[in-house]
Amino acid sequence: MKAVIQRVTKASVSVNGETVSCIGRGLCVLIGLKKDDNVVDMEYIIRKILNTKIFEDEKGKRWSTSVMDNNYEILCVSQFTLYHQMKGNKLDFHRAMPAADSEPFYNNFLLELGKKYKPELIKDGKFGAMMQVLIENDGPVTLEIESPIKTS
Repeated sequence: MKAVIQRVTKASVSVNGETVSCIGRGLCVLIGLKKDDNVVDMEYIIRKILNTKIFEDEKGKRWSTSVMDNNYEILCVSQFTLYHQMKGNKLDFHRAMPAADSEPFYNNFLLELGKKYKPELIKDGKFGAMMQVLIENDGPVTLEIESPIKTS
């Protein structure tokens, strides 16, 4: 499981010209799921989203507080293209979790994120839709986090 986390002053998601979600200060998180992801991967990514010290504190000290410390919003957007491979100039998505499995997994991820944080502060796009994501990156600050590789 992979998350591209961006610290934002605001972000929104639109589908067919209609805004479906928007947030103020917080995090916009692009979520990629791969075929063998499981609950352990989900818990790891949730922990990192909620606890990574990505914001300044009240005295202006950088990298001191998390989204949870500040009660900021989180906008999650499913993005299967995070698990692409290049085959020459062509994109291959065989590592990504199939849509039939990924939609319930992603919905469960949102549910679990809400259990660990405040569900009213968590927004998302529209799974499987062509979305326009507007992000006002703050910093800019962008982190890529991936759950650890499993060993057999």
